[in-house]
Amino acid sequence: MSKAPVEKNEELELTIDSVTLEGAGVGRVDGFALFVPGALAGERVRVHVIKVTASYAVGKLLEVVEPSLHRMEPLCPQNARCGGCAFGHATYEEELRIKERQVVEALTRLGGLGEVPLRPILGMDSPERYRNKGAFPYGMTDEGPAFGFFAPRSHRLVPVEDCPIEQEPVCRAVQAVKDWADRCHIPPYDERTGKGTLRHAVVRVTTEGELMAVVVTKGDLPHRRELTVALSFADSVYWNRNDKNTNVIFGDSFFLLAGKATLEETLCGIRFEVSPRSFLQVNPTQTEKLYGAALEMLSPQPHETVADVYCGIGTISLLLARKAGRVIGIEVVPEAVENAKSNALLNGIENASFLCAPAEEALPKLVAQGQTIDCLIVDPPRKGCDPQVIDAILASGIRRMVYVSCNPATLARDVKLLTAGGFTVQTVQPVDMFPRCGHVETVCCLYHQKKDFISVPYEPKNTDYLKKDESDEQIEFCGEE
Repeated sequence: MSKAPVEKNEELELTIDSVTLEGAGVGRVDGFALFVPGALAGERVRVHVIKVTASYAVGKLLEVVEPSLHRMEPLCPQNARCGGCAFGHATYEEELRIKERQVVEALTRLGGLGEVPLRPILGMDSPERYRNKGAFPYGMTDEGPAFGFFAPRSHRLVPVEDCPIEQEPVCRAVQAVKDWADRCHIPPYDERTGKGTLRHAVVRVTTEGELMAVVVTKGDLPHRRELTVALSFADSVYWNRNDKNTNVIFGDSFFLLAGKATLEETLCGIRFEVSPRSFLQVNPTQTEKLYGAALEMLSPQPHETVADVYCGIGTISLLLARKAGRVIGIEVVPEAVENAKSNALLNGIENASFLCAPAEEALPKLVAQGQTIDCLIVDPPRKGCDPQVIDAILASGIRRMVYVSCNPATLARDVKLLTAGGFTVQTVQPVDMFPRCGHVETVCCLYHQKKDFISVPYEPKNTDYLKKDESDEQIEFCGEE
C-alpha cells in the first residue's frame, strides 16, 4: 500500500474541484482526495490536515486564498461552529446546483443509469425562516447555560439564540424557556455525568400560527407554574420526563401543563392533528411541492388499489385516497398508525386502511397472499428499502411506482436493484426540503419495462414471521371493519 501524499498536521494550498452534499469541498493532492468543510468549487484554499486515512484526508479550512463568486457572508454568526447549515456560506443558486448534481451523480455512479431523466430541482423563493419545528438541546457552554445545536460530529453545544432557518415564534419560545431557566436556576442536564435537570425545548408552530412547546427534563419539573407563565403566549405547553441516559430526546411520559392537548395543521388541503410525538415535515411549503410531484407521477386512478409503504402518519396515504379506490398504508411505529387512523377520521376518509408492521414483513406477506396492488409508493428512512421490500415489489406485478427518498445514495442502490428487475426510471425530481442544510429529497418515478408483465406466485425469503401465524389468516388492517 502506497503512502498517502499528505500527512496529519501538514498545511498546504490546493484548488477545490467539487462539493459534497454535506458541504465539504473536495480537492486532490496527486490524485488523493482531501475533504475541506466550508470550501466551494473553484476556490483556492489553505488547509490544515487533521485526519489521514488510506483513501482520503480531511482538512480544516484556514484561509480562502481565491474565493468563489458563489461565496457569501453567512446569515448566522455561528455558521462556522454549528453543525446545522452545511451551505450557509454559499449562494442559494449554488447550493441548488450542488444538490441537483449530487442526485445525478448518485444515480449514474451508484445506480448505473446511463442517463438521468431529470427535472430541475424545486427550490424555495425565500430559503430562510422555513422550519416550523425545532428541537434545542440545553447544556453548559463557555458562555454559560444555553440552548443551541451541536457542533459537527460532536456533542459540543454551540449556543444559538436565533436561528435564521427557524421560524421566529419557535426561537421566541425557546428564549422564553431559557429566561425561565435563568430566573429559576434550573441546572442543565449533563449527558456525561447524568446530573442536572433541563434537557431540551421542542417547539412547533402551525401554518395557522398556533404554537406547541415541550420542555424535557430529567426528574421532576420544578417551578412549573413559572414556566407556564413564561410560555403564556403558547397554545399548548407540555412537560416530558426523560430519565434515561440516552441521546433520544423524548421519554415515555408527557404531561399537559396548559392549553390544548393537540393542535391542527393543514397540509395539501388535508387536516392533521398534531401531538408532541407527531411527525410532520418541517417545511410545509416544500412538502406540498414534494407530495404534489409524487401524486402527479403516480397518478392513481379511481379503480386502483395503492400501497403506501413506510407511510408514517399517513400524509401521502390520505392524499392518495382522494384519487384512488383504496389505499393500504404500512408503518411500523404504533403511534404513527394511530395518528394516521385519527387523521383519516378527521378528514372523513374511509378508503384508507393502515397496517402496523415492519415493511419488510408486511409487504411480502400481502404479495404472498395475492393482495391486489395496482401501484405503489415508498418513502423509506435514510437507510433505504429493506431487501425484502425490493423483492416483494419485483414479485408483485405492479406496473408503476414512486420512490420518495431523503438519501441519494440509498435511492441509487435501490434503483439499481429495481431496474435490474425490469423497471425503468421515467422521471427524477429533486426537491430542496431543507435549504442551507446538507440534505435533498428526490421523487423518482419508475415503470416496468415489460408490456405483458406476468406475476408469479411469491414466497418471501424470510418466512419466520409467517410461522407465527399457523392459521395463515389474512392480514387485518388497523381501522378496517
